[in-house]
Amino acid sequence: MNLWVEKYRPQVLEQYVGNEMIKNKISDYIEQGSIQNLLFHGVAGTGKTTLAKLITNNINCDLLYINASDERGIDTIRDKIIPFASSMGFGGVKIVILDEADYITPQAQATLRNTMESFSGNTRFILTCNYLERIISPLQSRCQTLEIKPPSKQEVAYRCVEICKVENVVIDNVSLKTIINAHYPDIRKTINTIQGSVIDGVVKLDEASLKDDLNEQILQALSNKSKLLTIRQILADSGSREFDNLFKALYDNTAQFTTKEGAAILIIAKYQYEYTFVLEKEICVAAMLNELLNL
Repeated sequence: MNLWVEKYRPQVLEQYVGNEMIKNKISDYIEQGSIQNLLFHGVAGTGKTTLAKLITNNINCDLLYINASDERGIDTIRDKIIPFASSMGFGGVKIVILDEADYITPQAQATLRNTMESFSGNTRFILTCNYLERIISPLQSRCQTLEIKPPSKQEVAYRCVEICKVENVVIDNVSLKTIINAHYPDIRKTINTIQGSVIDGVVKLDEASLKDDLNEQILQALSNKSKLLTIRQILADSGSREFDNLFKALYDNTAQFTTKEGAAILIIAKYQYEYTFVLEKEICVAAMLNELLNL
């Protein structure tokens, strides 16, 4: 079974939803057949990677794609990027996509800065990230930085309806609205939820799973002083591998689950920093929640 998020990933600029001003800039790049170094930032699931791949699909180029959340050290720069940039190319320009570049270590980012300068004649870089502040200033200054904003809920709804029509899937307006409200602005998660809810050609929602999002469930569990085992089960049942938004939700609602707000904020800040560098995100979040429970 093909994932809809991949099957219906836009291949040409006209299919890309939202960010009209950025689309106009990208259209000029495609016409010219070349780009500047680009840095796309914004919340998860709004089309940063899609836009990066769309550019490379429409420009004559040699492409190296790296998911920086998996390969984030200096060795990746030395062993993959530098050999690619220094080799003979077959396309008009070489392009390196560094997806989720905010996971690259500061030391590796410093090395990448020098690499950008050394191969500026024939290689361009497209970086994507959720958190711009995690990208060192020298890298930001070497890129045209563009914020990818989520399309409106209405635009997301139109796109989802188009996909369902092509797949011969029936979805009613109430279900569509419920799913979009639960996951907006994460378009990827919205489409995945619709696909996962199809039974015999009809979208049938599990209302219980959409009633409260993960952040609300965690806040409620902390407020009730639930056992750590219960909270770990909530994390596991969510099926999520990324918990970036949870830190802000906890920070905004510390008074809901503790009277020691200052201590809670220090705990949240400590684990938010550590979260950037760990491989098992769920373990890091569980450790934080354990400390918050013990306040």
